[in-house]
Formats: sequence, structure tokens, C-alpha cells
Amino acid sequence: MKAEAPIGIFDSGVGGTSIWKEIHQLLPYEHTLYLADSQYAPYGNRPKEEIISLSKKNTEYLLEKGSKIIVVACNTATTNAISQLRSEYEVPFIGIEPAIKPAALKTKTKSIGILATKGTLSSELFHKTAESVTYGIKLTEVVGEGLVPLIEKGNLDTPELHALLQRYLKPMLEARIDHLVLGCSHYPYLVPLLRDMLPEDVKIIDSGEAVARQTQAVLRQHDLLNPKKEDPKLQFYTNAQENTLHLLLKDHAEKVQIEKKKF
Repeated sequence: MKAEAPIGIFDSGVGGTSIWKEIHQLLPYEHTLYLADSQYAPYGNRPKEEIISLSKKNTEYLLEKGSKIIVVACNTATTNAISQLRSEYEVPFIGIEPAIKPAALKTKTKSIGILATKGTLSSELFHKTAESVTYGIKLTEVVGEGLVPLIEKGNLDTPELHALLQRYLKPMLEARIDHLVLGCSHYPYLVPLLRDMLPEDVKIIDSGEAVARQTQAVLRQHDLLNPKKEDPKLQFYTNAQENTLHLLLKDHAEKVQIEKKKF
């Protein structure tokens, strides 16, 4: 595998661009190829076997395009499919899991909340992780039903979104959480709203920065960091409408290539 090859990234839709931004910030000379599988978003309500099948489809497309490493920028795909992907493909994989551990280590009220999809919260990997780090801590789990479709449409500040978030935050606030863990790569785009709706002492945690650091570490371990210090190729493919990608990537508009494609 060549060090100049792209980092492949996929998500059930546009949410994983929050992970891409962290990777690009840390590794600004790396070529990237991002797949937004928005046609099938959200993965969170789909059966495990279908999530595995979709993840394999995305992986094979990224491998056909020469990806040197694959970042599964989707909590649901990671918790349900990454072990299968690692057993079937030789390329290194980076997964994304809810950042429960740092929240559990830092909580003072011994109460943390997690907002995630049904597919993540019901997965075996999530339960193993949660059980191993949250002994003596109250964990309030809430399924963010309906949030991903709104984000996929670019609706980041609407009455409907406000109403859903208020409903989902209510049991967490009643439990006196002091950390809110975002367990879906779409949810970092809700942080401005969440900060307005939560008390100041509630910390919001997502996994983006940790995923970027792990990607850097694995590339270094395999001697796959791109040695060339030149402008990278930043490609984004979606199998739905491109509008939301343009919206979420507007700060990078001059650098990125966004294209609707079948995959």
C-alpha cells in the first residue's frame, strides 16, 4: 500500500464529516475519500446483518478507489460491523465508539448521559464498553430518534429539532448529568443548540478528536503517513442529494470535490 494513497472514510450519511474535519485538521496533507451513504441513513434502525452488508459495500468501494486505511465514521457501523470487516479485509480499520470512558472518569455527579442511535445502544460492543467503565455511575441512555434525518436534510435549527432535543434531554437533566456523550457522528452538528439548552456545567463529549489521533497513530505504525507536503485531494461522494454536504463543508468549499455517485 502506498503512503500517497487516500484515507477512506464512510458513514451512514453526512454526519461523519464531523470526523473528517478532525482528521483533516490533524493530517492536512492526507488525501481523503469520503462516502456519505445517505440513501440508507440512518443505519441505527436497521438489523445487524443489513448494517454489516452496507458496511462491506462501502468498504469494497473505498478499496477499489485505493484507500490505504478505512475510518468507519459511524457509531452504529462500528459497534455492529467492524469486527466482521477486520476479519474479511486486510486494510487497517479505525472505528468510532461513544466516548463513555472519559466521561466516566471525569464525572463529579456520578451521572452521565448518552445520546445515540438504537443500533449503537443495543449493540453488544456498546454494552461491553459501558459495563467496563461505568461501575457506580448512573448512565442515562436516550435514543435520538428522528435527529439523523433532520441533519441529513440540513435542518440544524428548526422548531422540530428543538422539540426533539428538549424531549431527549429531559430525563438526563432529571438525572443530574454533568457529561453528555454524543454517540452518533451526526450529533456534533447539534452542539450549538445543545449548549444553549444545557446548564453551563454539563460537558459535551464526542469522539472526533480521538478518532483523528488514532488514525494518525495507525498510519504511523504502518509507515503510511503521506510524506508529500502538498495540497491534498479531498473527495466526497454521496448517493443522495449533495446540498447538505455543501452546507456542512462550506468552510472548505474551495478545497473539496463533492459528487453524487452510485455505490
